[in-house]
Amino acid sequence: MLTVTNVSHGFGERQILDNASFRMKKGEHIGLIGANGEGKTTFLNIITGKEPADEGSIVWAKRATVGYLDQHSVLEKGQTIRDVLRTAFDEMYKMEADMLEMYNRMGDCTDEEMTQLMEDVGDIQDILDHSGFYTIDSKIEEYSNGLGLGEIGLDRDVSQLSGGQRTKVLLTKLLLQNPTILILDEPTNHLDENHIRWLTTFLQNYENAFLLVSHDVPFLNDVTNVIYHVENAVLTRYKGNYDDFTAMYELKKRQLEQAYEKQQKEIAHLEDFIARNKARVATTNMAKSRQKKLDKMEIIELAKEKPKPIFAFEYSRAPGKVVVEGKNLVLGYNEPLTRPVNFIVERGQKIAIKGVNGLGKSTLLKTMLGIIPAFDGEVHLDYYAEPAYFEQEHIASGKSALNEIWDMYPSMTNAGVRGALAKCGLTTQHIETQCKVLSGGENAKVRLCAIMLKSFNLLVLDEPTNHLDVDAKDSLKKAIKDFKGTVILVSHEPEFYQDIVTDVWNLEDWTTKIV
Repeated sequence: MLTVTNVSHGFGERQILDNASFRMKKGEHIGLIGANGEGKTTFLNIITGKEPADEGSIVWAKRATVGYLDQHSVLEKGQTIRDVLRTAFDEMYKMEADMLEMYNRMGDCTDEEMTQLMEDVGDIQDILDHSGFYTIDSKIEEYSNGLGLGEIGLDRDVSQLSGGQRTKVLLTKLLLQNPTILILDEPTNHLDENHIRWLTTFLQNYENAFLLVSHDVPFLNDVTNVIYHVENAVLTRYKGNYDDFTAMYELKKRQLEQAYEKQQKEIAHLEDFIARNKARVATTNMAKSRQKKLDKMEIIELAKEKPKPIFAFEYSRAPGKVVVEGKNLVLGYNEPLTRPVNFIVERGQKIAIKGVNGLGKSTLLKTMLGIIPAFDGEVHLDYYAEPAYFEQEHIASGKSALNEIWDMYPSMTNAGVRGALAKCGLTTQHIETQCKVLSGGENAKVRLCAIMLKSFNLLVLDEPTNHLDVDAKDSLKKAIKDFKGTVILVSHEPEFYQDIVTDVWNLEDWTTKIV
């Protein structure tokens, strides 16, 4: 379906891909994985023609239809969700129009033309029947409900949607198109548990090939049968799912380390022999022979370990016993999203908030912090609460990560800011790169760095694991667990939060909507 041969690509001095080769066979379900900033999205941009490679070739199968969901697609104002979803079938509508026009021509044509028209009409009719053209509306309803668009309402103008809801619309449209090759970049980021389950089942049963980038390990395990791993600009293929990859990767790493140690001993032994014998006439030829062997040796090099992020949050002082209290609180903007609810968040509690999208999880966090007003009722934040808030929104400025943090903390030294960003797993190249062109995971690490540089007693996190790689997730999980203060966390990943929180709130119990 796709053959990528010897592709190399870089930005300035930074090599993203080096002589990378990749193949996708019919029906393969491929996961593309790697640490933040290793070039996964760049690889997708290259194979889809959004970005030219510096070297190498990309060859698609003839008549392959490619559907690509990227993280930054846009929708036009004035269209409803249903309008956008119906565009998935534009090609079929065009075929239907051609067929109707052929029927019109049959009223005035020769016998020979009639035979050809009947044949063409029959072909189109077969394609439309086989593609489910006459059940489009029920298919749109089925897919929309599966991914949570039903709750938003298919007649909603797309300009009124949040970033996460727009991504859902584009994902639903893409799945409706049923391309022979599906390319997905972080498809679970804006989906809750129910919708991830629906997408998992859909992809497990998907007859065509797909390639997806994801850091969601359970999801990767459930839907992939091939893994491509990108590390230090090298792309390596592994058969099986993520767990199979981990086992094989660790085995290869151990074997390479053992071979390296064995070779280093041999090199030391040869160098010692040469040093002791090259000056003596009787043994000088033996020393030269050993030198030749040493010169011909292919030296094994171990890959440089990538810096792993170390997150840690600094506790300030104890607030009152009740940190946040809601009294008959109704969430919403132009209309209520919930019934009136009463709740208390006590000092030291660690709360995960879950529920399908569109119920007001982010709205709840902003209302608690006083960023937006309550639709009705009251919410009180303790006088001694000192909150730190991690939002879903990326830093989209043209400033470098270094200057972004330095502007927030001008009393720090250049070395101090660089050290803080390095601690979050960012390299010198990342630190000096504009925030708006950093990958999603690198951008999240810059925002976490900003929080780590101050002290607080209330940590509020809105989907912090979106875009973060496995190592970063593990470190963040430990940091939340070790933090002595109160934590309120919105997440769609139970495996991330279930063993570090004291309580789980499900907003589906608060909503006025039918879920």
